[in-house]
Amino acid sequence: MKFSHIDQRSGGVIRFLQDEVFSGKRTESAADRLFTIALNSGPAQKVYIDNVEYTFPSWCLLPLFSNQSFTFEDPGQITAWQYNRDFYCIVDHDNEVSCAGFLFYGSYGHLFIKLDRSNQRKLEMLRSVFVEEFEMEDSTKSEMLKLLLKRLIIIGTRLAKDQYVKEQPLESDKFDVVRKYNLLVDRNFKTQHQVQFYANELNRSPKTLSNLFTRYHHKLPLQIIHDRIIDEAKRLLYYTDKSAKEIAYELGFEDAGHFSRFFKRTTGQSISEYKKGRHYAAL
Repeated sequence: MKFSHIDQRSGGVIRFLQDEVFSGKRTESAADRLFTIALNSGPAQKVYIDNVEYTFPSWCLLPLFSNQSFTFEDPGQITAWQYNRDFYCIVDHDNEVSCAGFLFYGSYGHLFIKLDRSNQRKLEMLRSVFVEEFEMEDSTKSEMLKLLLKRLIIIGTRLAKDQYVKEQPLESDKFDVVRKYNLLVDRNFKTQHQVQFYANELNRSPKTLSNLFTRYHHKLPLQIIHDRIIDEAKRLLYYTDKSAKEIAYELGFEDAGHFSRFFKRTTGQSISEYKKGRHYAAL
């Protein structure tokens, strides 16, 4: 089962896939990038995200960012919602869904969001309503699909916060700073490598940010910047033919040697060792 809809006003796209063989591929074109929310309602299976293997448990939601590549061991058991920024920009709707910088942009790693019986029933009903709306043809179709997508995002965000943010009580104003920091890093990591820039944008001091992340997070602000740079570097090394020097410049390093040293210090591997290991893994 596969449905696709284009919002005629914005050109935004939303897709719904169930019992289909599909995967996601990294693309350099921002227009072709789709956010994905995957639901595994079958047995536990393997999922490969940027060619790293993870276990995708039964009855779990998995948000996948728009620049990630992924494949499923058994895609026929997966229900997936895919959409682009033009259809529904989670940043613009942050006040409604409270997920920017967390569900997709956060630094908690990949979120495998567990569903209890009650939420399993919610998702089953939501799937059915999505199908009904995709089959409808009227002027309100785009708005109805956006409302349903927002509900899906809110359900996933609430559950993810409960499961991944252990500190209680959760002070929303302070946690918002953490989320917004992650979002700023994702937007600026190629040009801004220092915490001071992000602290200025958030009207906080670097020390205040460090204290907040110690309280609400498992990574410090500088580590988040470094991890984002390394994640992008690995994707560019794996999925493109760009040289290490070209990647260094793209990621804001004026000196390729500095980038090489940074890569080895952060990952424990030289760039050549990483590329060699990925080559053998693909064979």
